[in-house]
Amino acid sequence: MTQPNAPQSSFASQSVFDEWPSGLRVRFDGTLAGDDDGFTASLCAADDAHRVRTALLSAGELFAPDARTLAFALWPSSRTARAVVASGRATLAFVFDAAFYQVHLNVRRVPLDGVPLACFVGAIESGEVQRVEYARLTSGIAFELTDAQPALARWREQIGWLKRAASAAA
Repeated sequence: MTQPNAPQSSFASQSVFDEWPSGLRVRFDGTLAGDDDGFTASLCAADDAHRVRTALLSAGELFAPDARTLAFALWPSSRTARAVVASGRATLAFVFDAAFYQVHLNVRRVPLDGVPLACFVGAIESGEVQRVEYARLTSGIAFELTDAQPALARWREQIGWLKRAASAAA
């Protein structure tokens, strides 16, 4: 449920939530409806040496099976995947609807047979939305697909794996 905090100043506002706002959840519903807009999220986790490890994820690597959950996929040998496994925590940051979002997740890996990626399922611990009145965020990190069809096919396969991981975690 979204709960507004007191504005930090007359120019800024911050809201917190513990479940996906409905307009945002559609972004992660697995349909890849906005697949060509370059949406990118930064997933961060601290490793044992307290270094922040980051992976950039697209819509095809994120799936929200319900209002409080997010499944995502990483390469298993990546430093980010190892940090998420070790800490059980991750933060997803992105720009959406002219605002900056940070979503803090409690995460666990869900092993799936025959899947080359590490699938994770996380519960929202808390989320924050930050806006300012004097400016509109138009994008964060964005990408353009150079060969869309193979990427979309791979993302559809990954979304299928994430749906399996979310079901297995439930």
